[in-house]
Amino acid sequence: MSTADEPVPAGALSTTVAGEHVVMLPERALWLPAQDTLCVADLHWGKAAAFRAAHVPVPMGTTSRDLARLSSALEVTGASHLVVLGDLLHARTGRHDETFRTIAAWREAHSALRITLVRGNHDQHAGDPPADLRIGCTDDPLPLGAFVGMHEPMGHANGYVLAGHLHPSVTVRGRGRQSLRLPCFVFGDGVGVLPAFSSFTGGGMYQQSPGDRLFGIAGDSVVPLN
Repeated sequence: MSTADEPVPAGALSTTVAGEHVVMLPERALWLPAQDTLCVADLHWGKAAAFRAAHVPVPMGTTSRDLARLSSALEVTGASHLVVLGDLLHARTGRHDETFRTIAAWREAHSALRITLVRGNHDQHAGDPPADLRIGCTDDPLPLGAFVGMHEPMGHANGYVLAGHLHPSVTVRGRGRQSLRLPCFVFGDGVGVLPAFSSFTGGGMYQQSPGDRLFGIAGDSVVPLN
């Protein structure tokens, strides 16, 4: 288990939230060393399959690439617990056999990993993951030491909320008319929002509030934005 005194993984960035050491990973995941837990949000498994079911041509392989990135985050942290802060599955039309075969193979490679899903709005419609994936599911806020895991970002009396749902991103501008949109971590007053883990999900509904601390993901690095 890492501590605040240990070096963080390459490209990652550590900070203090609610008095606890946390590490933001460029893989779009948040590592809670004191809880031996890796948090991600908005994986949207099966989204590409759902688009193809609606006859929208989209690239193949997005699930495999996202799972490889998730494996990388688990490897560099050694986390024993993976918490998904909502929207694990995208839609019922995305419950494709090939998608679940790919996920099942990944799960087998991480058979000792404990996984907990805090259901989000998409999960309510898509349904729970297959039982053989061994993913615990809950509708209730999830206690994580000083933190509370939820899907929708709203304050909670029992701790600092870590959530998803808003797919936060910011636009950074350079000289001339150059601009780049970056997924980001947001830490506000009582609530933190993780970037969408899915590579097939763009920026969403986040609106910056005064005092928010923003950390963007620029390629393989997490960088402070304010």
